Amino acid sequence: MQMKNVSIKKKIGIHVAGGPSHAVEKGPAITTVAAMPDRIPFIKPRLLVKKGDAVTIGTPLFEDKGNPKLRFLSPGGGTVAEIGYGHRRAITRIVIKTGKTEAHESFDPIDEKGLKNLDRDSLIETLMDRGLWPLIRSLPYRGIASPDEKPSSLWVSLDSADPFHVPSHLYLKDKEALFLFGIRILEKLCHPVYVCETEGAPVRSGEIAPLVTHRAPAIYPAEDPGVLLYHTKKSPDENLAWFTKGQDVLLLAEGLKTGRYPTSRIIAVSASGNGNGGGNTAASRCVDTRLGAPLSSLLPNPETASNLRWIAGGIFQGYTTDPDGYMGFYETALTLIEEAADPELFGFLRPGLFKPTASRAFLYALHKKHFTAKADLRGEERACINCGKCEQVCPVDIMVQFTYKCIYAGEIEEALMHGLLDCVECGLCSYVCPAKIELAETLKTTRQDYYQDRI
Repeated sequence: MQMKNVSIKKKIGIHVAGGPSHAVEKGPAITTVAAMPDRIPFIKPRLLVKKGDAVTIGTPLFEDKGNPKLRFLSPGGGTVAEIGYGHRRAITRIVIKTGKTEAHESFDPIDEKGLKNLDRDSLIETLMDRGLWPLIRSLPYRGIASPDEKPSSLWVSLDSADPFHVPSHLYLKDKEALFLFGIRILEKLCHPVYVCETEGAPVRSGEIAPLVTHRAPAIYPAEDPGVLLYHTKKSPDENLAWFTKGQDVLLLAEGLKTGRYPTSRIIAVSASGNGNGGGNTAASRCVDTRLGAPLSSLLPNPETASNLRWIAGGIFQGYTTDPDGYMGFYETALTLIEEAADPELFGFLRPGLFKPTASRAFLYALHKKHFTAKADLRGEERACINCGKCEQVCPVDIMVQFTYKCIYAGEIEEALMHGLLDCVECGLCSYVCPAKIELAETLKTTRQDYYQDRI
């Protein structure tokens, strides 16, 4: 298949200091890991273990009440040390205290020949039994793919243009053959399978290069599967599609080929540090660790970062957590930024040399140097003024301001007509909004509620 270049007209340059180094460090030995059910969308977990139970790597910890065949396995072997609960007794985390030697649940290994002999239904059943099926998700709602769906395509994103993520050449190093086997697995599930890289990616090896079908500009969020689908689909029949990430393809392949539940994960750790436009590189690294790793294990001196905001999953699509937390099932990035400071006295009179702006409100608009990411809003929420900034950066052409007002008025059907289901949850609309309205969160929550009402 000839390589296709995807063009994104609406975009904004994001120049954030403090990205991870392009070298992988081996993470320290860790004594606890955790599964985080509340970070997996649209599931209702039912516990299969209790505190004090002995588990191995691959022991089922919980299942989805809506689909008991969908089981989630333990990323560690040892003892269930804690089961955390949140609002209305929702299970937030299952912590495993690992033993000195961790036993594995064993499954029958499946090689290339065995894969050829599996039909699609048998492959789906195998992936579900081994806890690998949740790695495949579905558009437009971004939940776990339903085995009963007939997707139009399956998208694999090798890279992320979110400022702080693991470059694909790092996690693919010496694993090209394993990735190729992962693509063969996906081709059994859906055809066609599209693999997208971003512009400027290193030259691919002879095994990987022929797999790449699309190239997106290195501008966030051009590589997002929802953006790619929006700009390549030719009819509404293609709206239902599946997607996964490059690292997750490796987990699929490893889980089948070895017969063991895979736990390896490379995490990008980044700190946008102190100073005018400078980044704190002391904590910035790519760490070779494991699924469900404690956040504190990803930094050399976590106590020095206790006054920063910890964000798991990227600064635009991630969520705030704390140093005592754990990495979720899908997260491959941990970002630390400065917490919000006290309101700046007469801040509106300051020139703003290092204050990012989507308009020309500050002098930063003239030079676009790398800036330090902070949690400051630099303002307060106001009423929507229909400025159109959100619409100007939306990568899927949603008229965000009108969609938001429809939601606010309870007119969900009209919001759908404005493109609510096309939203890729990139967060750019909230980022550029001069009224400080949480537009992205409003659209995301409404989409989720709409999905829940339909099932």
